[in-house]
Amino acid sequence: MSEFDLTHHFLIAMPAMQEGFFAGTLTYICEHDENGALGLVVNRPVSLTLAEMFSQINAPLDNPRLARMPVHVGGPVQMERGFVLHDGRQDWQSTLRINDRLALTTSRDILDAISEGRSPRNFLVALGYSGWEPGQLEHEINENIWLTVPASEHILFALPPEERLGAAMALLGVNYSMLVEDAGHA
Repeated sequence: MSEFDLTHHFLIAMPAMQEGFFAGTLTYICEHDENGALGLVVNRPVSLTLAEMFSQINAPLDNPRLARMPVHVGGPVQMERGFVLHDGRQDWQSTLRINDRLALTTSRDILDAISEGRSPRNFLVALGYSGWEPGQLEHEINENIWLTVPASEHILFALPPEERLGAAMALLGVNYSMLVEDAGHA
């Protein structure tokens, strides 16, 4: 088992990570165990709306509020595959239960439910995921690549993507613009 469990935590990319996929990202960790970690970047929407995505999979989406929702880039792994982070206790054909309130589903049946107006109350759709090999995330945290903070469902589901990183930083009592690019070890 991992030294510490970051399931249901946010990873905040440190300012030193100015280039590459994770620059300026807020990542929600869905699973962290002895096999590594899996998460979704939750503050990087793409130019694709939920209505456009549903059109591509030939599923109607008549709810105007849902139709305007952005689709996110969840990470650099399997970017052709959809991931739905959602609340509720219902399990779909392929669901990873994160805790007693949240789950991650990758099967088409949740998209069909959303299309038919039977969606979970809160959800976020992402293409791709972020993954770490065993010990890799712990090493990156020790190298000051990430800050961590327990996750907030309010930040995940109630705030627009562009406000999520700052809100997660506020949970730590830190202003992102005040962070220095280099950190030292005592």
